[in-house]
Amino acid sequence: MPTEPSTPRPGRPAQPGTPQPGQPARPGPTDRPPHPARRDLLRTGLATGAAAALGLAATTGEASAAPGAAPGAAPTATPDRTLTLTGHLPTGSPDFVHLPVEVPEGVREIAVSYSYDKPPVPAGTPGNSCDIGIFDERGTDLGGPGFRGWSGGFRTEFSLSRSAATPGYLPGPVNPGTWHVVLGPYQVAPQGLDYRVQVTLRFGAPGPQFTPHYPAERARGRGRAWYRGDCHLHTVHSDGRRLPEEVAAGARTAGLDFIVSTDHNTSSSHAVWGPLAGPDLLILPGEEITTRNGHWLALGLEGGQFVDWRYRSRDEEFPRFVRQVHRSGGLVVPAHPYCPYVACQWKFGYDQADAVEVWNGPWTYDDESAVDTWDGRLAVALREGRSWLPALGNSDAHSEPQVIGSPHTVVLAEDLTRDAVLDGLRDGRSWLAESKSVQLEFNVTGHGRRAGIGEELTVPADAPLDVELTVSGVPGGTVRLITDEGQMHQESLPAGGSGTVVWRTTAALAAYVRAEVRHPKPDGTPGRGNAMGPDLPWGPMAALTNPVVLRAQER
Repeated sequence: MPTEPSTPRPGRPAQPGTPQPGQPARPGPTDRPPHPARRDLLRTGLATGAAAALGLAATTGEASAAPGAAPGAAPTATPDRTLTLTGHLPTGSPDFVHLPVEVPEGVREIAVSYSYDKPPVPAGTPGNSCDIGIFDERGTDLGGPGFRGWSGGFRTEFSLSRSAATPGYLPGPVNPGTWHVVLGPYQVAPQGLDYRVQVTLRFGAPGPQFTPHYPAERARGRGRAWYRGDCHLHTVHSDGRRLPEEVAAGARTAGLDFIVSTDHNTSSSHAVWGPLAGPDLLILPGEEITTRNGHWLALGLEGGQFVDWRYRSRDEEFPRFVRQVHRSGGLVVPAHPYCPYVACQWKFGYDQADAVEVWNGPWTYDDESAVDTWDGRLAVALREGRSWLPALGNSDAHSEPQVIGSPHTVVLAEDLTRDAVLDGLRDGRSWLAESKSVQLEFNVTGHGRRAGIGEELTVPADAPLDVELTVSGVPGGTVRLITDEGQMHQESLPAGGSGTVVWRTTAALAAYVRAEVRHPKPDGTPGRGNAMGPDLPWGPMAALTNPVVLRAQER
């Protein structure tokens, strides 16, 4: 699940560390919990407005001669130079404030730390929360090449050089020119927000060039088969507390065949996954793009590809970045669309999406809302002759005790490759599982024909169709069979959790049919479909299928 800004995350604290040549840095210290939402773009007057708002104090060390050197001897090295940038942001400040920093020749490393005040606020009033990142001399244009990293509110300091960078940031050349530290004040108290940013420029010869190790696009598959994968995971490269090594190990423990790396607003983790993938685990690069109007997943990006997040729905920039992801063969997936946290609710619409995440982490009421909305859109899409939107389920795991692979998506793919997995997800040949212990088969047969999940069955309108679900791993579970009319059949599983349910319909009666398998309610009862009451009518989800589409033959 996304993390509420005011709720500390469980798990071990991030450990400070110095970037090592040739590998990403270990996490630095953090003085507050990570936040689920990131910020948007003030697209005009950024540098000018930021400079006007600054109180700038520059502290520059003097060069010193070597010990024992004669008076007047030349200094042996250029000392560090530290700039202190301070300012006040009132309520209603722009989504992003760009602080220009002039970087001269000879800088080996840039190190940044920041803080801001947190005055008391009345109950129900948001307090101060401010994110941070950096762009290099190539500029801050939306979607431009200048992006060098973002840590949101997870870190209070970071550094980057040619050889290494703090997780969330990109190693690379430290070229002279105007760089920008970017603040994202996404919550500002009524008193305003006072910030202090220190930028230290360290001089010297650049270290060796960082070598990325992107994951392979193929693993050892089983040919055409069902493959389990979690498409929404975080590491220390954004607001997670797991190292990439721990995420890969957790995926194997969960019985997954593939995962997608989706750290918030950065591509920095892409470069470290190569050695962690293997014949048994396909790892796809991705990103969670966290805008002010909702989060979305870019699945299956090219290694190192960055997708910008600095826009709102009203800016009409979302289609541009959809096209960017599609050009690389990736998928666009709105994430947790009804999450109640600040900036998490989805406001961009679904017309350009390839799928939608309807189940995010442990089952909660916002997942119920997402499934209901998704189900309603199925009927509309089929009526209008448009493609329907497949459903995905992902863990969104950040740290302990959040469980990698709970839930996950089981996709029918031609093989365990990037393209085959993405094709299966795009086509809706998939179902959602709480864990690897849940097994499921779902088919519709009739008139000598058969169709499975994500497929279409075209038959005479009145031909009898048998809908069959076989499931295991859900003790005391309840099977629901749902069409465009709503729930049409409900049946309880045996105590052992395994069983087969068969129900008959026709293409005249149902435009599609899909299945849900629910756990018992907290009171142990199975729940009741087609009923209303003061609480949710069902227990948590154990499995959910994409639909089998039924079409009546034209006479």
